Amino acid sequence: MIERSMTRKAAWISLVALVVLFLLWRFLRPMNIFVVDERFERPMQIGTAPGIASVKAKECGKCHEAIYREWAGSMHARAWTEPYFQVDFLYDGSQQICLNCHTPLVNQQQNLVLGFRDRDKFDPILAPNPDYDAALRDEGVTCVVCHIRNGRIVGPFPTNRAPHPVEHDPGMSQGIKPCLRCHVVAGKRWDTFYTIPPCGTVAEIEAGQTIDCVSCHMPVVVRPAAEGKPSRQGRRHLFHGGHEPERVKESLRVEHKLVADEFVVTLTNVGAAHYLPTGTPDRHLTLELKLLGQRGEVLKEKVYTMKRYILWRPFIVDLRDTRLPYSQPREFRFPLIKRGADAPATIDVTVRYHLLDESRRKKIGYDTVEPIAYPIYHGQIPLGARN
Repeated sequence: MIERSMTRKAAWISLVALVVLFLLWRFLRPMNIFVVDERFERPMQIGTAPGIASVKAKECGKCHEAIYREWAGSMHARAWTEPYFQVDFLYDGSQQICLNCHTPLVNQQQNLVLGFRDRDKFDPILAPNPDYDAALRDEGVTCVVCHIRNGRIVGPFPTNRAPHPVEHDPGMSQGIKPCLRCHVVAGKRWDTFYTIPPCGTVAEIEAGQTIDCVSCHMPVVVRPAAEGKPSRQGRRHLFHGGHEPERVKESLRVEHKLVADEFVVTLTNVGAAHYLPTGTPDRHLTLELKLLGQRGEVLKEKVYTMKRYILWRPFIVDLRDTRLPYSQPREFRFPLIKRGADAPATIDVTVRYHLLDESRRKKIGYDTVEPIAYPIYHGQIPLGARN
């Protein structure tokens, strides 16, 4: 009887020890927040195409000047050189897989990917790339990433006026075909419990809605596709998103009203078919409310945060998501101080878009000269005023 009890106790101790060791391993092991699939496990091998001397963006810009200028000011052009990415990339161990979206062409990368040592494809077998081009690398997501396929230039409209052959691909202007490779990242794995993958923007779009990235991020324009050619309908190559305050402002409707002794603010995502904000989980919105006195002094304040709350270890779990889904108004209430001789005069309302958590900025050592947050709405409402 005593021996049986000792055996049972030893078994429980062993089991607890195994659980503790497993959890310790989960806390210490490298953690990947997405699954590598065939779409982006290797850089793109595109070669060149008839009629062009180089795959560099400046070569395209010789004829497509307006498009080149737009692309050059976009985040696509800064996919490699953008300071935050550089710091974050280094902090996370300079993983090769990140390059396949930020510098997606074979000749943009110093090493060739020969294979993988692991099933998850985060440990590639590399060899020096004799065709590596540092200048091409610095172009990030350059023109030919979308516009060369199988050795041919592809475009969204048919034409026989170009100095090079063009293969018509209507899917480039209808939906998300060019965007799929990097902007639909999955996270399904045995140890992840995401409602929405880390950058899975398409997964945030409600069932029944049309999935169409280009209509917002590449607005329609009528102009010549190349200098000296007739005007026609095309799209601007701006790729606007969270880094463009004016574009984000267009996506948010702010309404407010007084209800008894409460100030009620209603925020509605009216311009983004996905959540606002979207992208990396660090991005979030804040609604900052301040009750100001007759002399402008702050009598009371409250901050609401709209973000994803995620448990990262020992497992990745979506705990809560308070961001703004498309076309679903959300109310925020701010109790007021009762009126008297020193009655408050004004309510100050600010909605701010945060590209990065301040704690994350400090953790990775990102000493930015550009703000990591910016206001997308600000107003001062005299008490008693109504929309």
